[in-house]
Amino acid sequence: MAKKYVVIGAGHGGKAMAAHLALMGFTVNLYNRTPEHVEVIKKRGGIELESTEGGPHGFGELALVTSDIAAAIDGVEVIMVVLPSSAHADIAKTMASHLKNGQIVVLHPGRTCGALEFVKVIRDNGCTADVTVAEAETFIYASRSDGPVQARIFRIKEAVPLAALPAARTQCVLDAICEAYPQFIDGVDVLNTGMNNMGAIFHPALTLLNMGWIEATHGDYQFYIDGVTPSVARVLEVLDRERVTVASALGIRARTSLEWLKLAYDTTGADLHEAIHNQPGYYGIKAPATLNHRYIFEDVPMSLVPIASLGKRYGVSVRGMESMIKIASIIHHTDYWRRGRTVEKLGLEQWSVSELTRFVQEGTID
Repeated sequence: MAKKYVVIGAGHGGKAMAAHLALMGFTVNLYNRTPEHVEVIKKRGGIELESTEGGPHGFGELALVTSDIAAAIDGVEVIMVVLPSSAHADIAKTMASHLKNGQIVVLHPGRTCGALEFVKVIRDNGCTADVTVAEAETFIYASRSDGPVQARIFRIKEAVPLAALPAARTQCVLDAICEAYPQFIDGVDVLNTGMNNMGAIFHPALTLLNMGWIEATHGDYQFYIDGVTPSVARVLEVLDRERVTVASALGIRARTSLEWLKLAYDTTGADLHEAIHNQPGYYGIKAPATLNHRYIFEDVPMSLVPIASLGKRYGVSVRGMESMIKIASIIHHTDYWRRGRTVEKLGLEQWSVSELTRFVQEGTID
């Protein structure tokens, strides 16, 4: 059982996780690359945590608050990376030379191909340590930052799939963190966690297809209720079919969006439009106030691009996804395909499906 953790990132999620781990009695370091962002936390020596519905609360005392990555991960058993997935490559490069044998790195979440990217980056940057990298399918907390030293947890998910790279090490990771997080369960492998990334389907397209409304109202409408019209839902269904088909080409039975809505919220419907409108939890959720939002700049390159790239590599038509990537690139004046996690960037372009499967399960391709 791990006793010493470091949380990488002091945003909404990182502050909540660091405080909660500390309140559970673990030794916790907190790292943030910008010293000014954690200056008050450092002075106070911890984070004040509040929760709704009687959840964890109190002052979580931290062992170290720092912007020095070497100090942050020194002697730590488990490294919890709670950053936007667009920052995974940068933090992997930053910590590559400081990682030690036996350490565990968990990405919260990996989005799609997060662990594959992280492992490639640390190896490309000279890391020879025997490190285990794992990724969660989604973030365990619904949380927010309430102030410089305050965090709030609204909900802790009851079951979150997690997979290590290779999958043969998943149980070791689960065993290491189970005292703190018994909610994590075996996610099969990192292809399964990555292909069941529902944010890839809901977030970018729903934002892009309502971009006029977002810019005109600054997000003053119900994102899932007003934004998911019958036509928008049909586009989401096409994207979802492409995701499930790419997964099938990799030998994976991915959950459909309708199956996920049933599993997560016990919500059903004749189609995606009806099911979304039957989900009470979606009522009242406002749209992003701007198109400069992680639903585009994170979810397109780190979720849509890797799924589409795998599809193109293994013979699956992904024209719907390609159209969303193109529109996002146009409105943000950037090439999200070039910036994203493509099979070429991940070093997978020459691998067969069987080689890729063997690598994520066993760590070898021979």
